[in-house]
Amino acid sequence: MSRTAMADKIRARQGFIAALDQSGGSAPKALRLYGIAESAYGTEAEMYDLIHAMRTRIVTAPAFTGDKVAGAILFEQTMEREFAGKPTAQYLWQERGVVPFVKIDQGLADAADDVQLMKPLTNLDSLLERAVSHGIFGTKMRSVIHAANTGAIQSVVDQQYDVALQVLAKGLVPIIEPEVTISIPDKAESEMLLKDALLSGLTRVPDDQQVMFKLTLPETANLYKPLVDHPQCLGVVALSGGYSRDEANKRLSQNTGVVASFSRALTEGLSVDQEDSSFNTLLASTITSIYAASVSG
Repeated sequence: MSRTAMADKIRARQGFIAALDQSGGSAPKALRLYGIAESAYGTEAEMYDLIHAMRTRIVTAPAFTGDKVAGAILFEQTMEREFAGKPTAQYLWQERGVVPFVKIDQGLADAADDVQLMKPLTNLDSLLERAVSHGIFGTKMRSVIHAANTGAIQSVVDQQYDVALQVLAKGLVPIIEPEVTISIPDKAESEMLLKDALLSGLTRVPDDQQVMFKLTLPETANLYKPLVDHPQCLGVVALSGGYSRDEANKRLSQNTGVVASFSRALTEGLSVDQEDSSFNTLLASTITSIYAASVSG
């Protein structure tokens, strides 16, 4: 797999990044929205089999190609599985032209000082080495910000960059994701503080390397344009964060150079009970709308 070709694909911003990385905490909700109740499975293994079947149905659908989907973020366990008889990362790149990423965080710590840091990444080296062996291009790790607390936001950013430097050292491109909760009253102020901290943190990135950012759609359009334009940034993507697909697309289209990395907004309306023709038609429409919002800036 050509890492240069993958980097060029992401840099071109001609497509969005699908977030297919639901893990143990978020998988039950994703399955419920897909029409599979928790009573349908009795073990974690059965749950993961069901969500892998859902992901497989999505990535093998006719519309899920590199024409509009530039990348896909996988859950660690998904990285170890197959799509259509081929290792997942190889299938995505070789068959679909979609750049593979993997989620590397192990969930969120309990809220403290208005933020949730990442839990300790106890198996990071091993995971990164496996990611390299599978042909993964980059990684993603998530923290959450719940208020405009300057010191706490700085602690989130510091932790993110600490991990990002370890990822870069393995030859992978990290997606730094400090999510700002969309419902907080001081969201705009939190985003201003976050932007400044992220820009300052980019001085830690070596001149010949780049990171990416996955950020909540901001209250101020183009707030993150300085990150988009920074030489140490390969790309900025946006999470839907609980906004409806229509609202997320509307906000996204107002931010030049930012493309989508939606999870729930990507799968909105899809159901296990749909015939393949209906499923594929809805997914194609969704992909087209998210793509249009991503490239409109």
